[in-house]
Amino acid sequence: MGKKYKMTTSIPENITTPDQVETRLGTLNFFDGLPDEATVEKVYDNLDFMRGVEVFLNTMSAASTLANIEGLRSVGADNQTVVIHEDRVDAKTLLLTPNTQTVTLWACMNLTDGPLVVEIPPGVLGLAMDAWMNYIVDMGLVGPDKGQGGKYLFLPPGYEGAVPGGYLVYRPQTYNVWYALRGFTVKGDTSSAVTAFKEHFRVYPLAQAANLPETKFINGSGLYFNTIHSVTYEYYEEINTVIQAEPSESADPEILGLLASIGIVKGQPFNPNERMKKILTEAAAVGNATARALGFRARDDDFYFYPGESAWFTAFVGGSHRFIQNNVRLLDARTCFFYMATGITPAMSAKMVGAGSQYAAATVDANGDYLDGSKTYQLHLPPNIPVKTFWSLIPYDTQTRSVLQTDQRDTALSSETGTVQTNPDGSVDVYFGPEAPAGKESNWIQTVPGKGWFTILRLYSPLEPWFDKTWRPGEIVKVD
Repeated sequence: MGKKYKMTTSIPENITTPDQVETRLGTLNFFDGLPDEATVEKVYDNLDFMRGVEVFLNTMSAASTLANIEGLRSVGADNQTVVIHEDRVDAKTLLLTPNTQTVTLWACMNLTDGPLVVEIPPGVLGLAMDAWMNYIVDMGLVGPDKGQGGKYLFLPPGYEGAVPGGYLVYRPQTYNVWYALRGFTVKGDTSSAVTAFKEHFRVYPLAQAANLPETKFINGSGLYFNTIHSVTYEYYEEINTVIQAEPSESADPEILGLLASIGIVKGQPFNPNERMKKILTEAAAVGNATARALGFRARDDDFYFYPGESAWFTAFVGGSHRFIQNNVRLLDARTCFFYMATGITPAMSAKMVGAGSQYAAATVDANGDYLDGSKTYQLHLPPNIPVKTFWSLIPYDTQTRSVLQTDQRDTALSSETGTVQTNPDGSVDVYFGPEAPAGKESNWIQTVPGKGWFTILRLYSPLEPWFDKTWRPGEIVKVD
């Protein structure tokens, strides 16, 4: 120890920095707590990398919404032109874990030029989200129109004009809005749902309410377009697009600060130098790997319906569409959801016996191994599947998280079609594999050798045995 001065005291060791510190970044060197040049370079590279990963994990909802909107616009959708999957969604359209058993209308709107009205028909189920995939409103059966149909008026941010009566009025925090509606089939027949949309769905500027312009429909069935965000460096360019287009007030200041730390600032060009591009490229790769671990190998028991006993897990940890539990934001659960799915409402996450919907996903078999497209598996669903309307199972591609592309036009198995073979006791055995087991064709879902897959069990209007867990699905068992 050096000279002792009049004001010298003992210094706790845990508030000082040694001259050398061994870390995962290597050796960090200091003189009396001052980092040398090499250490400064290492920690700033690491800081930028960490913030790049955090941006990837925590802004995914915005990237996904933008991808949805740009995908729709790529095939001609605009404020008054919508995409309707008249023969249901199929594997040619790249969408995050979509439902393939309903007639689905996908649409986007931009409120820059003023308020827009969306008129919906009776009997549909839908939702609207802002550019950050924040929930705006449920529409249809669980919305304020209670399935009777209605006129939804969306006002742009900061709108101060007159608001006429006769509308269900909503004020999104962003100019861009993405919304979707489901029309239900009757024993697989889509015609009545398609007719209802074409005769009763309208979208138009409020200023033209007295002289309605035409609403145009694009048939999305069999149509290729991509609505899935990038997982490479381009991800950050996509987020920059959102930031430049939307009011700063629409985003959390903490998130805006995180974005600013890597050069994404409203009103400023995003033009990282080669060093920063290299760091962000790696950050996107690690962020993507992290999201995949969360989506396919969740480590927290709270993800699982039956922890330690079953592979089935929920997309809504904590039962909140905002991913908040006891005033704690569930960051991993939020990232998992937005990586695997799109569109979120309380009707999906809350307990609503006999209404709404519930989802259970499985990415591994009964042995805990990833599901292999070259193998054959059996899933047993016990009798009295607890639904008021119908249930479905859909296979998804582990790369795209979209519908698995096979020879089957109808990849899903659904009780709504009336073609599912039941056992004498009312239970159902489902088979997954590259070829149908003999005599099980009606209960077979095709998979692809050389590819992974996962599935989601959907329960529409679920009943109490689902919630109290007196009914539970079997595990996916490999049979060859």
